Amino acid sequence: MIIIEAKQLVRNFNGLRALDRISFSIEKGEIFGFLGPNGAGKTTTIKILTTLLKPSGGYVHVNGFDPTTQAMEIRKSLGVVFQEPSLDDDLTAYENLDLHGLLYKMPTELRRRRVAEMLMFFELWQRRNDAVKYFSGGMKRRLEIARGLLHHPAILFMDEPTIGLDPQTRNHIWTYLKQLNKEEGITIFFTTHYLEEAEKIASRIAIIDHGRIVAQGTVAEIKKQTKRAETLEEAFLILTGHGMREEALLGVSRNHMNWEKQSGQGL
Repeated sequence: MIIIEAKQLVRNFNGLRALDRISFSIEKGEIFGFLGPNGAGKTTTIKILTTLLKPSGGYVHVNGFDPTTQAMEIRKSLGVVFQEPSLDDDLTAYENLDLHGLLYKMPTELRRRRVAEMLMFFELWQRRNDAVKYFSGGMKRRLEIARGLLHHPAILFMDEPTIGLDPQTRNHIWTYLKQLNKEEGITIFFTTHYLEEAEKIASRIAIIDHGRIVAQGTVAEIKKQTKRAETLEEAFLILTGHGMREEALLGVSRNHMNWEKQSGQGL
């Protein structure tokens, strides 16, 4: 069953074409890696799929809904972990998750049970009453992912979920996510600059460059397309012709709290 589908998707910014007729589809339950140099169009794509931006052209469906006309329905079925930190540092871990559940209008008993489940699953239960400002970077990231999963979303979007974290913490986070993917069948769409991470984790991958998808498929299929790459990193460099570029600042601000409020209250 296809849960995300984009066909000939276009997005323009003041005469600049950020997305140039990209097409891809994702099956329910997949872990899908969306890779590309900085400024290639990854974040713009995520913003369209999560209803933060409207496309300039093309077709897109997310969990059976059209983001341009059914944004509210889509937001209720998504969990989103943005690249920038978005927790309230003055609240405790429990309060951050509880507030998220309130914004999504989860019934009281379900909300309390789910908050406890997520805190225990991500090994944060012992710190549930501590202010987030005292957490390490890895703990904050685990809490942000727990928050994104709290309301049982059908799809979890993560933009650079492990950026800046040490290898051990990154490995732990993906261990949690793979377990949830297996147990709950959640579809995961993620971007990352850690190509060895994507090679190990993703069921399938799409590589975008200059707003166009230059390759997609399994890691083996993408390496085969280059005819000589032995690793995903080598294939990436062959297909894009360069390393990571400086980030292009396109689109709208990622305000996670505003996104949550709109999702929960239908504003």
